[in-house]
Amino acid sequence: QVQLVESGGGLVQAGGFLRLSCVVSGSSFRIQGLGWYRQAPGKQREMVATITSGGATDYADSVKGRFTISRDNAKNTVYLQMNSLRVEDTAVYYCKAEAISSDYRRYDSWGQGTQVTIST
Repeated sequence: QVQLVESGGGLVQAGGFLRLSCVVSGSSFRIQGLGWYRQAPGKQREMVATITSGGATDYADSVKGRFTISRDNAKNTVYLQMNSLRVEDTAVYYCKAEAISSDYRRYDSWGQGTQVTIST
């Protein structure tokens, strides 16, 4: 009942930038924390950035100073601004929402994933 729709992925050269967006919908849920995760071929999925309902952020060490996570609650959207991109940033990027239903059940909902490819 919670849907996440991502956009903004693509192919860019090293040193370039991208902004990912994820729109979250679901009328019977309250959205709490939001985050971006990524998975490269042959590797485990890892946290990239998270943001709480109050706006507190956390980042993986590998992206600190380069990536910025933000949210627009009026638009039910979370963003990931990615600057100074490196080849090792190549991965499928997923957005995640922590949702609380009307009967107080907690769900983790994931987007479909969007490919980010950084070329040399």
